[in-house]
Amino acid sequence: MSVTFSNFSFRYASQDKPTLKNINLRIEQGEKILIIGPSGSGKSTLGQCLNGLIPHTIKGESQGQLHINDHNVSEWPIEQYTENVGTVLQDTDSQFVGLTVGEDIAFALENQMVSRAKMYPIVRDTAKMVDLEQLLKKSPYDLSGGQKQRVSLGGILVDDVDILLFDEPLASLDPKTGKATIDIIDDLHKNSGKTVVIIEHRLEDVLYRSVDRIILMDQGEIVADMTPDALIRSPLLAEHGIREPLYISLLKRCGIDLNSLANCSHLASIPNNQIKSAVDSWFLDNEPSTPLEVREETLLSIENLSYSYDGKINALEDISFTVNKGEFVSILGKNGSGKSTITKLVMGVLHPDQGSIVLNGQDLAELSIYERSQKVGVVLQNPNHMISHHMIYDEVAFGLVNSGLSEKETEDKVLRALDLCGLSRFRHWPIDALSYGQKKRVTIASILVLEPELLILDEPTAGQDYQNYTSMLSFINQLNRELGLTVLIISHDMHLVLEHTTRAIVIADSKCIADQKVTHIFSKPELLNKANLTVTSLYELAEKLGITNITGFIQQFITAEHESKKNVH
Repeated sequence: MSVTFSNFSFRYASQDKPTLKNINLRIEQGEKILIIGPSGSGKSTLGQCLNGLIPHTIKGESQGQLHINDHNVSEWPIEQYTENVGTVLQDTDSQFVGLTVGEDIAFALENQMVSRAKMYPIVRDTAKMVDLEQLLKKSPYDLSGGQKQRVSLGGILVDDVDILLFDEPLASLDPKTGKATIDIIDDLHKNSGKTVVIIEHRLEDVLYRSVDRIILMDQGEIVADMTPDALIRSPLLAEHGIREPLYISLLKRCGIDLNSLANCSHLASIPNNQIKSAVDSWFLDNEPSTPLEVREETLLSIENLSYSYDGKINALEDISFTVNKGEFVSILGKNGSGKSTITKLVMGVLHPDQGSIVLNGQDLAELSIYERSQKVGVVLQNPNHMISHHMIYDEVAFGLVNSGLSEKETEDKVLRALDLCGLSRFRHWPIDALSYGQKKRVTIASILVLEPELLILDEPTAGQDYQNYTSMLSFINQLNRELGLTVLIISHDMHLVLEHTTRAIVIADSKCIADQKVTHIFSKPELLNKANLTVTSLYELAEKLGITNITGFIQQFITAEHESKKNVH
């Protein structure tokens, strides 16, 4: 089933200027297309036009034409869209309709009047495909972010539609589950002949399997429509703030001309003899740098922490670790491993079954949630769970309302936080007009304005483009260096962890299985596999070329990247 946008523009009812401008795009029957672009580029809006949310749920003004299979869709009822286009949304909570996972997956079949006898095996097989067979009786709202994503995926896999639209399917998934998701999408595409459209920030993760074309969007326009190889060779990714694959960054550091490689979008397809001597010489010429400075003064101490949601199965079991003042530490693990439970226990939303949490010598059990919030700033994974005001300025200022500051002092702090998070020009906007990634930045600004002792970022890159989260984390790094702000990142974004944190605590099956330097952990595929994480393409490149000191190889790349960023600033 083909899709054609002809001179298509769209303006939201709440905005003066169009979000999509003069889009001309043809997607052929059976193609697999990746749409990328920075936050606010219009890529999700394009998806909402394709699946009928615009104009049926989201109001605004359209110009031009959209044809699906040569039918002008302007007169289509919403049911006709859903019969042709299946969507996995970025914000999964808004997509659930069933009380259990099984009911949610079965919803489309119920609408088609499929008998229960036929429905059960279809639902069971679909759940197995997305690794949810043990969770069919659970409420989808009680699942982790990655599990919710898989429920949504299961919900459209049972429905036989011709176009599959994935709106940031990897946003909440751990790396191993993300790879499995890309495998599922790829198998679906190859075996069914369906037209597949993927909207995603994580370029390298999607290119783990081939795509036919990449559409690059920025400021509501299509700025490139080309093959993955052509796009990676071009300067467009850097110009539009899209993260290039890690191994590509390293090959460039080694002075390799990407135009000399027949296929550069798949690492496995690059012949070793074309790159080995340049990579070897780069590594030999630059021995690993001096070890990182060790800070000794403890800020957060977690000892023998255990917690169970149901009194039977431990979400956390006997977890112990410390975070020193001024450290930048990550907690890694798969979806549902207990990473976010640690955050809730530190916040005081949950109370541990056993163990203690001590911050700066004070047992947090003695403090109320409000008292804890003055010392520990937590930015949750889903920004919609944190936002309570209509306007952006009011949301960021809210934490300062009862602080005793003058109106001028409050305004200065709010404007600085907005500026640091790249939101100054939106300060008088309603939050509803922002993209998911922009909402995330609002929640971070509302925490930073309080100047906490410890900052916990729960999945800070979910729904964020590389340029935005890099500038935000560069700022947090600056606070870390200059003010000694201690930062704890809970994430499964391997790039983020590698670039910004020095030490990682790995949680798997409710237990702490490692607490080491990031470079050591990233050189241990068996350990990463236990936590549903995957090695980075730096590891794969080193292994491909027979480099034995992989820890040193990764450390050297990180050091080189940090040095080049310092020189830019």
